[in-house]
Amino acid sequence: MRPAVDGDPAGTDVAAVQRRTVQVLSGGVALAGLGVTVGITAGGLLARDVAGTDSAGGLGQTAGVLGAAVLAVPLARISATSGRRAGLAVGYAVAVLGAVVTVAAAAVSSLLLLLLGLFLFGASTACGLQARYAAADLATPEHRGRALSLVVWATTVGSVLGPNLAAPGARLGTALGLPGLAGAFVVSAGVFGVVALGLLLLLRPDPLLLARRLGGVSDGPAPRTPTGTALRAVWAVPTGRLGLVGVVVAHAVMVGVMVMTPVHMGHAGGADDAVLRVVGVVISVHVAGMYLFSPLVGLLADRVGAPMVVALGGGLLLAAAAVAGTAGPADSLQLGIGLLLLGLGWSCGLIAGSTLVTGAVDAGLRPTAQGGTDLLMGLGAALAGVVGGPLLTWGGFGLVSGVSAAMVLPLAVVWASVVLRPQRSR
Repeated sequence: MRPAVDGDPAGTDVAAVQRRTVQVLSGGVALAGLGVTVGITAGGLLARDVAGTDSAGGLGQTAGVLGAAVLAVPLARISATSGRRAGLAVGYAVAVLGAVVTVAAAAVSSLLLLLLGLFLFGASTACGLQARYAAADLATPEHRGRALSLVVWATTVGSVLGPNLAAPGARLGTALGLPGLAGAFVVSAGVFGVVALGLLLLLRPDPLLLARRLGGVSDGPAPRTPTGTALRAVWAVPTGRLGLVGVVVAHAVMVGVMVMTPVHMGHAGGADDAVLRVVGVVISVHVAGMYLFSPLVGLLADRVGAPMVVALGGGLLLAAAAVAGTAGPADSLQLGIGLLLLGLGWSCGLIAGSTLVTGAVDAGLRPTAQGGTDLLMGLGAALAGVVGGPLLTWGGFGLVSGVSAAMVLPLAVVWASVVLRPQRSR
């Protein structure tokens, strides 16, 4: 069968287009994961070095998380009007700009400019998250969890290797006459540029535009729906409500613990290169938990139901906070186990929750609802990151983990109201 173009869905082999879409998205997020996680590893440490305080380390990470949250909405609007290809390519271009600004900020030792650069750098995270939704545009309802999870899983390659490039990146930065930690963002800028170009060239036909045309939606820009309206539509559906809360809580807990882990480990002392290597290993284990088992998570969501996988994720997040929160700065093995559990809990909440959100509204509302969901999850994570630095200063890493664990309570309440209450009424 001949390849279909965006404007000619008649006779399209949808299954073949879906396979190609997942392959292109998977390749893009796999490569982009290198740039994202090397930035996560170095960003907090760079902010700490520029400002000279641990609290600034949390602030630097929070700027990136906040950028991912805020930029998710305009990127979703671009996707809604012009397709996923345009939204993702623009997002990665913004991330390139953010990496360049971050390098410049490190060179002049400006915290304000650094926070701006990390904010724009957050567009790379927003794109990685929105790519999972793009994978579900042409998927059948019974396979949405699997489609989402395959793109999430592809991030494993770059994301596991990325943190371990922090030390070589530091040497690159030094060779370029920059502060060592800035070298990581030089690597990120090149990676994101390649990904943006690849998506523009290869993500054809556009999955969202094709899905709309196959559904009988006429050509032309989709009507603009306010983000609040789309989110209210999700909230009105009980399973959509559970999915929304599951995504927000999982991301906030994960970020709350993860962003302060490198700073906590830095208290063990030692040379910067040695600290970076150990931190890189621990973060790699964490990222493996986030992404490596995602196909199994997606399969579980399709087979046993997304609400049960959301509950599993909540339990894993609590276990992670208990294990990591009782580890000292030099207890890299215990911290690695805790962050592995943290990544698994995040994977369950994100994949199962995103599946529920996607199924709660029709195709016309989905991009806006998905962007709004990512906005809320990013804002929750940004808040967790903001308080992380002061909590670490006041009560240590145990307090950071305890407060993060407490955020699971709202998820438990909503889960009980959606899953248990209907059973009791039978």
